[in-house]
Amino acid sequence: MAGPFTLMTVHAHPDDEALGTGGILARYAAEGVRTVLVTCTNGELGDAPGGAKPGEPGHDEGVVVPLRRRELEASCDVLGVSHLEVLGYHDSGMEGWPQNDAPGSFWRTPVPEAGHRLADLMRRYRPDVVVTYDENGFYGHPDHIQANRVTHAAIEECGIPAKLYYTAVARSRLSGFRQTMAEAGIEGAQEIEDMPDFGTLDELITTTVDCSDVARRKYASLAAHASQSDNIFFLQMGEDLFASIMGTESFVRVSDTTGAPVPEDDLFAGLR
Repeated sequence: MAGPFTLMTVHAHPDDEALGTGGILARYAAEGVRTVLVTCTNGELGDAPGGAKPGEPGHDEGVVVPLRRRELEASCDVLGVSHLEVLGYHDSGMEGWPQNDAPGSFWRTPVPEAGHRLADLMRRYRPDVVVTYDENGFYGHPDHIQANRVTHAAIEECGIPAKLYYTAVARSRLSGFRQTMAEAGIEGAQEIEDMPDFGTLDELITTTVDCSDVARRKYASLAAHASQSDNIFFLQMGEDLFASIMGTESFVRVSDTTGAPVPEDDLFAGLR
């Protein structure tokens, strides 16, 4: 390897790093790549201990934030993340929640302002590869959409990195997902499959990375976020089934200065 190389992933909330990029973070860290995780919000509107949702009795942001920070740090330890950077913006909640437009929310933060902060981090770490969400935030989440916009603003300002990718799940993989879950006695797959914006057209996917050797670490990183009930669905799979289904991660290459041909099986293709 010609490195040392640096991979930066830009995510919206604590736990987002685990499912979409846990495999690449663990795999490339094991190869000696410096891995940088940028988490844009504190995750205030996630579940409180006991599963309480925002607005329900028992939901206290003063309790949720430090809990989610500890879980995030534990996830980073499992994945071998070299550097964690939390921008500290307020969680905006799901699409349509009144918190979307609350003063100080990430969704309401001017893109150039947040983009400049991210650009400063890019100048500090000089990532060769950056990974974030697509323009729809993968499934329409406001904070994910904002992370996409902020990432582009940062790159426009600083001219880094050599390669930019969006996380992706091939729609062809969704067709058998529900059946596999049903055979395992796990409920919840139908909801994912029925989301109209979920998944990426197969022909758009440029890069698929084999993360099977670190799939159990990816599972453990998700388990580190134990307070979040949304993760329970995936944890119900158990390590073996999770590893068999989630052992690869797919991406759309958005920009590239290396001229590496696609399809690729390595985010650093053309750099080494």
